[in-house]
Amino acid sequence: MGVYHAGSRAVQDRVGVREQADHVGRSVGRGIREIAAAFLELQPLLVVGAAAEGRVWASPLTGSPGFVRATGPHRVSVAGGPLPSDPLATAYATPGTPVGTIALDPRTRRRMRLNGRLAPTARGFAIEADQVFSNCPKYLQKRQSYEFVPDRRPGEPRRTAQLTDDQAGFVTAADTFFLATVHEGGADASHRGGNPGFVRVDSPGELSWRDYPGNSMFLTLGNLAADPRAGLLFLDWTTGTALQLTGEAHTEYGEDRRVRFTVREVIETPSALPLRWSAPEYSPANPDPAG
Repeated sequence: MGVYHAGSRAVQDRVGVREQADHVGRSVGRGIREIAAAFLELQPLLVVGAAAEGRVWASPLTGSPGFVRATGPHRVSVAGGPLPSDPLATAYATPGTPVGTIALDPRTRRRMRLNGRLAPTARGFAIEADQVFSNCPKYLQKRQSYEFVPDRRPGEPRRTAQLTDDQAGFVTAADTFFLATVHEGGADASHRGGNPGFVRVDSPGELSWRDYPGNSMFLTLGNLAADPRAGLLFLDWTTGTALQLTGEAHTEYGEDRRVRFTVREVIETPSALPLRWSAPEYSPANPDPAG
């Protein structure tokens, strides 16, 4: 599988960055290097993006460091699995499901993405990698430490067709979210960050955010050009609440690129993650969201 498909190429050409994209794309491979394997084994959080029952979702998985680890030159194994109510539960149990993953470490402002195909195992699942690469720390907020909260238990998930007022406040206060996208035969999970207010709630059924300059690969916008389905994941880094949205997104090209997301379904799970992180130090690269 090549690094780029027609959707990404179309966006690169429109923005005029094909040469830069080709240069960056040379860092993408199938192999999991020793430094990448060591990074994965330190992480308590993995975000997975995939399609299930026609919709695309981003799903959080947590565990003690080591719950995600490289078990072969092109294979990652994940111990455990999602909550029974997670919208990707059926996808995790289906061999060959295309998945995108991102492991993000706020302590070091490092992130790693691995895309491939899922294989259920006795202890959880494995992923056979098609693409493995790292991203720069741009727009990634630093959180110095985290702790496990052993007595925290997930609450009853709340499903709605649109955002409630409280959920809209959750979104506009966020400094980070994860974005799952797909294309024919593949999936991807990426990170978006900025100062609070960088995601705008235009109505209970529509969000938008400015697409800040990045690595010129345009994997996410390329996927959306090929398939508009998308899933968003917002986390409360203190209480562990997870807000998952699914719908469709498209890119508006103007003075600034803006992505507009139409909400189809919302799942809010209180205390979904047993992690409590320290307060953020915002990235110096974050633009003023009012600008």
